[in-house]
Amino acid sequence: MVVLLAVLAFLQYRWTNEATAASEMRIGAELESFMMKWHGDLYGEFSAICTAMQVGPDSGARDTWNDYLERYVEWNNALPRETLPNVYRNPDLVESVYIWDTNLDAKPQLFRLNEDEKKIELAEVPQNLQTLLARLRAHSTSLSTSLRVWQLSSQGERTSSEVAPVSGSPVVTTNGGWQFDEDVPAIVHPIFQRDGRSLNSQSPVDWMVIVLDLNALRKRILPDLATRYFGGLEGLDYKVAVIAKKPQPEVIYSSDPGFGTADVDRADASLNIFGPPEDTQDHIHQARNARSLRSVEWHNFYGSAWFPVIEYESHPSPWILEIQRRAGPLQDVINGVRQKNLAVSAFLLLLLALTMALLTMAGIRAQKFNRLQMDFVASVSHELRTPLTAIFSAAENIKDGVIYDKSDLADYGSIVMGQSRQLMEYVDRILLFASIRSGKDRYNIRPLHIAEILQRVRKNLASLIIQESCIIEEVVTPGLPCVLGDLFAVCGCLENLMTNAIKYSSVDRRIRIAARLQSTENGQEVAISIQDRGIGIHSSELKRIFEPFYRSPEATLAQIHGTGLGLSVCKHLAEAMGGRLSVKSEVGAGSVFTLHLLAADSQPSELTAISTTKRQGDGE
Repeated sequence: MVVLLAVLAFLQYRWTNEATAASEMRIGAELESFMMKWHGDLYGEFSAICTAMQVGPDSGARDTWNDYLERYVEWNNALPRETLPNVYRNPDLVESVYIWDTNLDAKPQLFRLNEDEKKIELAEVPQNLQTLLARLRAHSTSLSTSLRVWQLSSQGERTSSEVAPVSGSPVVTTNGGWQFDEDVPAIVHPIFQRDGRSLNSQSPVDWMVIVLDLNALRKRILPDLATRYFGGLEGLDYKVAVIAKKPQPEVIYSSDPGFGTADVDRADASLNIFGPPEDTQDHIHQARNARSLRSVEWHNFYGSAWFPVIEYESHPSPWILEIQRRAGPLQDVINGVRQKNLAVSAFLLLLLALTMALLTMAGIRAQKFNRLQMDFVASVSHELRTPLTAIFSAAENIKDGVIYDKSDLADYGSIVMGQSRQLMEYVDRILLFASIRSGKDRYNIRPLHIAEILQRVRKNLASLIIQESCIIEEVVTPGLPCVLGDLFAVCGCLENLMTNAIKYSSVDRRIRIAARLQSTENGQEVAISIQDRGIGIHSSELKRIFEPFYRSPEATLAQIHGTGLGLSVCKHLAEAMGGRLSVKSEVGAGSVFTLHLLAADSQPSELTAISTTKRQGDGE
């Protein structure tokens, strides 16, 4: 049984771990889904700008600068989103659109597309664009070179054949040629110079530079996306931050003051917004698809790679989306689920263990009870056989004519009468126990005089007292009040106690009967004590002597006959009359059994209360 419980505990612990892992996977998948939808909508905002400028796969081989100006103006004046729900239209996201004329043979120039006046105008190079424009001009010698402007020089030594064919129509990679500068921020795309020459992948290029308005991104677009995917009925369910991971991290957006700087290490999940470096993207994609989602993966993962990010140093500073559950870390939720599952499993295991223990105890008790019943049957058989044998022998002697003298016949008659009375007492005791067990016993509770009770007990036990040569001592306090009880039950209880006292007094045959008045919390009661000077009862046996069929080892060892029912019947009779039975004993010194009965004079309502209780018991 212990082995079975251990195996079950192991299986439950394993199931708990698997259930926790499944819950973590579900929570992680749900959170990743929200973050990827957020990611997709942000990409939609950026890609709408790229789509509006319509720089195709040929890098503007058939377009003029005026074409770009017209497209920019048209996009600014397009219908609102309500009319075209699937089109992202946020002109305020664009701060300026420039064309960077690299002009490798002369001084480069920066031109601005003025959407208000619908013209292209010469512009001064802003301070925040100087580094970017210098990088772009250094990669303007050919289209194949310009498409790798995002790489550091040490990484850009690959041959142009990895990007586009050396000759033929100019093409670009699947990213469309758009590249992103996280520092400005800006989106750039190479466009061919229109100098009348035939164009191919080795032709020099100019650049379209779209500068994004960081304020619009911070104050409108990112808050809207946070509310859309991480909000609830009472506001944001998560703390949301977009951080540029520089040596000194820059908070681009934060839903809560301080989040993104002090609390960023405790974020529940983070998303690299622009995806992994292009060189590792396929490897990461294959690794994520090669195994199921685990906790490390959903805490930190990459979004799809939109644009290559221009790198200025060996350790890039990517934009990271960080989220943290406002009510508490998600890991606490997962741990809470695990603790709950463990608690439920432990409770069920404990319940099963208790059930098995109770069944085991019940089996042991049933075996013990069966053994007691068998001992009872053997004892009853012996107790019944003894008087029956005496009666049978006397009858046989009379029948055979052995006894013919009148005095001898009188003696035999006394023997038959005594043994018959003893036999009747055994039968009555068994019948009384049976009626008690079946709940069919009835009592006539009324005031009884102590003298009347003791007189009847002495009369019923007179022959046994004489036969056993016992000395009866009575100590009765004068003026005792009547007690509440049933005469037959009270006398039967005291007779059982007297019979036991005589039976267990082997040497000192003095039996002391005492009656006194004493006060209790419930009023006054009369205590009737039967004291013997017999073998006594061990303290460890006192709690069990009132159990049916139980006989102490000392009594069995001394070969004292009995059925084990007497004290059980006495206890039930006492309690049925509203009283109680107590015992004090010392091994080798004897025992004192005391019957406590309510005094009728001290509690005038006790008779009614006990009668009512008995009627209720009868109804049950």
